[in-house]
Amino acid sequence: MSKQSWVVAVAGLILGAFMQCARAADTPAPARVFEIRTYHCLPGRLEALNKRFREHTMKIFEKHGMTNVAYWTFEDSPAKEDTLIYVISHASREQAKKNWDEFRNDPEWKAVSAASEADGKIVEKVDSVFVDATDYSPLK
Repeated sequence: MSKQSWVVAVAGLILGAFMQCARAADTPAPARVFEIRTYHCLPGRLEALNKRFREHTMKIFEKHGMTNVAYWTFEDSPAKEDTLIYVISHASREQAKKNWDEFRNDPEWKAVSAASEADGKIVEKVDSVFVDATDYSPLK
């Protein structure tokens, strides 16, 4: 199993277990699509990425219609030193494209990104997959 497949599988298992108590099973949930994103940082830059998300990125995501679901870092090396996994949701796949276009063009994001990379580039590679909740998933 490739590292990316393993990461997505682990993220899915963690998300499913974590979110079982997030809402009552009989509460209808709005339809949405989930996006699982994995950021692979350049050496020594994970803390800069965490700081950017903690202080800015999450708020800017919300501003552009993205719902923050969960964020994880690994406990074990080597991923512990350079990997962030997170899940956000969008109203639809089409809306996700619009959300990302608006986010990338947001002047606030451009300023935050430039300032956070004043000491060098942070992210080497991003993997992204879209997933749908099953009919039996506690989180929909």
